[in-house]
Amino acid sequence: MAICFELVVNFGDNATAARAAFLTASKLENLHAGAHRIPLHRPLLTTAGSYVELSVLPVAVGWGVALDGSLPRFQLTAAEFTELGHQLYELLATFDGYLTAKVGWDPEPLLDPVELKSEWMGELADGSLSGLVLCERLHSELGLGDDYVPFQPGYRWIPYRGEHPGSLTAD
Repeated sequence: MAICFELVVNFGDNATAARAAFLTASKLENLHAGAHRIPLHRPLLTTAGSYVELSVLPVAVGWGVALDGSLPRFQLTAAEFTELGHQLYELLATFDGYLTAKVGWDPEPLLDPVELKSEWMGELADGSLSGLVLCERLHSELGLGDDYVPFQPGYRWIPYRGEHPGSLTAD
């Protein structure tokens, strides 16, 4: 089973915006984490159920990621993963036309609006899903409060708090 540290973006049915984001992400060559220069895999644009999803994965930072092949894994600390996360959010800030987005370890389950409504309302309401970005329409539809601050025009979020030391970090 793969465990990926990535940016995942749900574009709903907006394939045009997803393709534009794919092209933007394709131009980004490297991110930095401490003294490490981390390349990115070619972005993945897929249809996940009823929506178009874009994934941006740094190379050799996850566990068992097929795209990494036999590359040795970068041993990153929580602070270095946090640095990567902030850079992926900077990339996200250049996109438009999406519904939800998140950076972190396997964030896909948090990006489906139907699942958010049925499975995650408690966490949405108490702000424990740090880094989850919602379009204004979805934020309003879910009845969420002012603790979701502007991420960029048309989007709100609980700011990303970063990664914590654990079994997936080097510290």
